[in-house]
Amino acid sequence: MNAADVLADLDSRPWAELQHAYGSADDVPGLLRALAGDDAEAAEEALHELYGNVIHQGTVYAATPHAVPYLARLAAAGCRTADLLGLLGDIAESEDEHGVEEGACRAAVAAQLTVLLPLLSAPDAGVRQAAAWAVSHTAADVVLPELRRCWAREREAGVRAELLAALARLDPAGTAAVATAALGPKEPPQVRVIAALVCVDAGLPWTAAHHDTVLSVLPADELVASRFDQERQEPLCHIAEALLLRDTDEGREAACALLEAALRDPRPEARAEALWAADRACTVSRGAPARLLPAIVPLLDEESVVDRVLPVLDKFAPQAASAAPALEALAEGNGDLADRALAVLAVAAPERAAPLLARDLGGRPRALDAVAGFRAPAGGRFPFVPELLEAVRARLAAPDDLGPNEPAQLARLLASWGERAAAALPELRAVLSRFPRAVPGAMAAVCPERKRERVAGWLREAAAMGPAEGRLEAAGALHGLTGELGPLLDALAAALEGGGYTVREAARTAGELGPDAAELVPALRAALSGPGQERTVPRLDGDAEVAAALWRITGEADEAVRVLDGVLAAVAEEPWFRWTGVRAARAAALLGPAARLLRPRLERLLDDPVQAPAAVLALLATVPGDGPDDGGSGADGLDRTALAEAALESAELDADPDTALEALRALGARALSGEHIRRLTALAERDPRVVRSGLEHEMIRADERFRQEARAVLAALA
Repeated sequence: MNAADVLADLDSRPWAELQHAYGSADDVPGLLRALAGDDAEAAEEALHELYGNVIHQGTVYAATPHAVPYLARLAAAGCRTADLLGLLGDIAESEDEHGVEEGACRAAVAAQLTVLLPLLSAPDAGVRQAAAWAVSHTAADVVLPELRRCWAREREAGVRAELLAALARLDPAGTAAVATAALGPKEPPQVRVIAALVCVDAGLPWTAAHHDTVLSVLPADELVASRFDQERQEPLCHIAEALLLRDTDEGREAACALLEAALRDPRPEARAEALWAADRACTVSRGAPARLLPAIVPLLDEESVVDRVLPVLDKFAPQAASAAPALEALAEGNGDLADRALAVLAVAAPERAAPLLARDLGGRPRALDAVAGFRAPAGGRFPFVPELLEAVRARLAAPDDLGPNEPAQLARLLASWGERAAAALPELRAVLSRFPRAVPGAMAAVCPERKRERVAGWLREAAAMGPAEGRLEAAGALHGLTGELGPLLDALAAALEGGGYTVREAARTAGELGPDAAELVPALRAALSGPGQERTVPRLDGDAEVAAALWRITGEADEAVRVLDGVLAAVAEEPWFRWTGVRAARAAALLGPAARLLRPRLERLLDDPVQAPAAVLALLATVPGDGPDDGGSGADGLDRTALAEAALESAELDADPDTALEALRALGARALSGEHIRRLTALAERDPRVVRSGLEHEMIRADERFRQEARAVLAALA
């Protein structure tokens, strides 16, 4: 069949009525014709477009199964065959279905097996490999026997590796023995690494044969670079993670022993791959950093891999004190490598880092960020040394030389030192109008008693006549320094007119003032979303914070409840608003029993692990007094055991683990069953980390904080 015949009935389908990722699928016929045309550039662009609309980041749509027959027959006709088979495999693999009946896309690919299966015997190895990938995702009964026949006769390494992966996909248990036999040296490296992956995914005991096979094929990343399976593009990472997640002594020992051996491999490229896998292991396992550190630290002395070592140590820098001498030696050098080493040293051994940072503060942006910027540990205080204070003053004295984030970083560093940094007040005064948001808080923090009136005058002037974007910061710093309320109320009133997230922050500050902010009530009400306005996250977040502020200022619940009811109603209609639901539930908890009318809205949040912990806190707050603590359904109508289950599940899923612990503490011991206590204990004491999402530099630290708090909650419950 030629391409023209394949597309003969193309216009008979209702493309304009079908939807893909970007709306109407009326562009799909043109893309399919471009694929079949003679213009190679247009065909390439059409393939790119189809990868973005009929399947978009793994999601399939109503138009997708209608496109499948044409894609399959074009592939069979020799039109970009390997590329289209890859696309068909991705479509069949997808379980993220939008506007299409469940399984319809996979079924559409399976319906084309009569034209796809013969491609397993195509002369071109790339086509055979792509065909194995595509047909194995249909899960049709006819596929497995055909793949086994191909495995028996195939000799090309890449295709053979793909066939083994495909067999394991369809028959994991039945393929385990085949994979074990394929570990031996008679198979090419591409097949051996896939065999190891199949064995670990099948849960087979990890043996010396598996260990030796993986080490023998390093570096293994390139061996699977041409495969379609994105989950296993980094085989050493995948194997180590899978072994660690077994959460057994044997699995941990196997993973760490494998990584230790790989880190000591004589080949730099193998060590580099091992460092990346070690990085992943440390984000998965609580015990991995201590176990792997002795094998990682010596690599700081190796020029070929040192740039890979520093990102690993950066993840668990608080535990890397033993690396301080080597880090210090690197940090004494020049350039980016020295800066990165100092950034790790600043967290691992801050007292050793402070003099080095002072020596070249302007040339160490990464280290300064680790000390007082975006990457700084929460609540951390960097050591005060006089020479570093002088370096900060020198930087502030040359404001034109400062980087975009540097003013705020320097201000935070000074503020953390308090009155010991009072000598920097002249420099801060000089740049107050230049950096009106960063400087006021630092001025108030470093101000000694004897200079309070002078500094208050500077802040008062900035709040009244300084740059508009910094007046709220100046007024807030003045209030903190002297208690003066008028400038802060004026600045808050102006900020409440700003819209967006400015409203949320201003309302929060107003609420913290309580009844002292009574004159802001009209401005707060005016800042609420109006009828007909688009419901956006900034507006809804602002409404929730305004509701909380009105309650804290007036003590009157009716208006706050009405506003929060509207926010929670919007949250129920749009999954993108889930964190707004958390904020609204937090606001409802402030109202206490007055929020009882919101219970139906709050109870709906319990079905979402992200929103459930905050909803638990809000529901508990609606009970007058302490409420009955009978561990079940009390007279207040709350099933505390079910609430405990919702909070615990949120922690287990790493949805909102910190708030989950707060909710479990609030529920109390009698709400938790013995099974709940066992699961909470596992979260505190198991080796696999609970927190495995978020900012890369923060995940390990966040998990360590979670672990400490989980232990504290268990002690309180006991």
